[in-house]
Amino acid sequence: MLHNPTLYTLSLLLLLFGTAGCSVEPKPVPYGEANCTHCQMTVSDNRYGAELVNDKGKAFYFDAAECLASYTLEQAEISDKAAYLLVTDFANPNTLIEVDKAHFLQSAELPSPMGMFLTAVADEATANKMQQEYGGRLLNWEEVKQAVRNNERPE
Repeated sequence: MLHNPTLYTLSLLLLLFGTAGCSVEPKPVPYGEANCTHCQMTVSDNRYGAELVNDKGKAFYFDAAECLASYTLEQAEISDKAAYLLVTDFANPNTLIEVDKAHFLQSAELPSPMGMFLTAVADEATANKMQQEYGGRLLNWEEVKQAVRNNERPE
């Protein structure tokens, strides 16, 4: 048993900080239960969901990459401090990938929930194969945000 109050307090603080840091992690998107933080529609298609986890571990859910992009553009102070910005891998539904590692295809042949026709996949080979099959253009996350900012849709 610790008898030194300073040592006891320090031990408690270390324990609290140690456990608090473990809770900042992605959470499964609750499809069919959560509303999109940006547009308030139900997040329902497990091929297109997205998530922002803030620096405190709170998850915000989105029904499409374009809603996440819009939110990050409108709420820069929140998104700049986010621990995670994630989109669903279209090729592996229910699997989240970091936006900076995702490859996005914008194709009129693949309608996303909010009409920007943005589909994310985890690897470049899959993105290239999908582009050959569906046409469209490949984008990275910065280009996705620019397309959303300018309301660029495929023809």
